[in-house]
Amino acid sequence: MTAAFAVAVPPGVEPVDAAPLTCAGLTAYKAVKVAHVQPGENVAVFGIGGLGHLAVQYAHIVGGTVIGIDVEPEKLTLAVELGAHHTVDARATDPVEAIRRLGGADVALAFAVSPRSFEQAFASLRPGGRLVCVAMPADGDLSIPIFDTVIKGISIIGSIVGTRGDLAEVFELHRLGRTRVVAEGRKLDDVNAAIADVLSGSVPARLVFEF
Repeated sequence: MTAAFAVAVPPGVEPVDAAPLTCAGLTAYKAVKVAHVQPGENVAVFGIGGLGHLAVQYAHIVGGTVIGIDVEPEKLTLAVELGAHHTVDARATDPVEAIRRLGGADVALAFAVSPRSFEQAFASLRPGGRLVCVAMPADGDLSIPIFDTVIKGISIIGSIVGTRGDLAEVFELHRLGRTRVVAEGRKLDDVNAAIADVLSGSVPARLVFEF
């Protein structure tokens, strides 16, 4: 009975990739899916981490013009390697103004665990834009200007994980070589150090425990 609720990992998808795809990949894929990205639309990805680096790729696959936003230069470099057309260093410049200079965002995907980044994502949207909320900051309250939301016709969408059908699509895209998982292997004995690295922000994207 339990097997009926599982998704088979197809041949050609390595376990070290399947593990992040099952969580980060599925969540990022679903966020892009519910945003209904249309070819040529500007898609701003806030936070190029474990989820964001995959969202960059999914947004690129569906034809979006991808803008990667982060505070770490190496993550912005990674975003370009994975298909981002533009990047914004949010530590060095105002991301809202930078995205507006690019025409504004049709879709803003909020993966950074910072309430301020959610506000910036909202403010970067052009009329008819969609804010997709994914990250969940511990002290997360989002203040939204009602006037701008109404006048611009902004949509605010919450997205978490996805379905088994979505996961099968995530695996198939990877099997076809359309996506790349950025992950580092760690031993289970090093779990405390791994958690410390994640909390410090020194992990490029994902960590995978190898048995």
